[in-house]
Amino acid sequence: MSEAAARAEHPEPAGPPPWFTRLVDGLPRFTDSLLGRLTPPPETRPRQSAVLALFSAGEDPGALGNGPDVLLTQRHAGLRSHAGQVAFPGGRLDPGDDGPRGAALREAHEETGLDPAGVVVAGFAPRLWIPVTNYHVTPVIAWWERPSPVSATSRREVERVVRVPLVELADPVNRFMVVHPSGIAGPGFDVRGLFVWGFTAGVLTGLLTLGGWERRWDTSRRVPLPPQPTPAEADAEQAVPDADADPRGFLREESGGHA
Repeated sequence: MSEAAARAEHPEPAGPPPWFTRLVDGLPRFTDSLLGRLTPPPETRPRQSAVLALFSAGEDPGALGNGPDVLLTQRHAGLRSHAGQVAFPGGRLDPGDDGPRGAALREAHEETGLDPAGVVVAGFAPRLWIPVTNYHVTPVIAWWERPSPVSATSRREVERVVRVPLVELADPVNRFMVVHPSGIAGPGFDVRGLFVWGFTAGVLTGLLTLGGWERRWDTSRRVPLPPQPTPAEADAEQAVPDADADPRGFLREESGGHA
């Protein structure tokens, strides 16, 4: 087979689209302008973790209502904390990890079975400190150049793995402010059977804005936080400990969109 024929049969993956490039270029101002930066006091020694915000062209880019998506997981209802909640793949940094990049890719592989070889890490959002757990969480922003099959491969940790189209996340019909029992409110999403709130919803809101996907939505629409699962005793570890369970974990009024 000639080189030209081989290229035609196995074309090179298309690079990231302009909106993703804009998103990555805007990462330095992510926390300052969109979520507000939480800086740990000098005397604290935060524990390090990372999550993978993985974007792709979509499962069927030409299909109506499909297109670019982001990979999300729903945590197992039996976890000690973070039970049943929606999260990016990710977790604690292990000693053998190559920093946040290595931790995010390793955890994503363990939780969803994705092939890290098809993922291109494009940048990092500034670390976000979760005060109640003293975790520094680094969002690792990546483009899924060669998507691989994914599923809930770690059943003790993950119940569902979902590729959520960005057009659905940005749809004002699917957006609202979640009101925590403490009275604190922050952005939320209801998509594909997933109720997204807290840390994950705050990060998604910022990334949608940076990528130019944000649409005007009604921030006066208030939805009470549904009762959270009462977790059974379990040995599994959650993605980012207590990030969404903490009412101060980026569940904040200033994280909302436009009324």
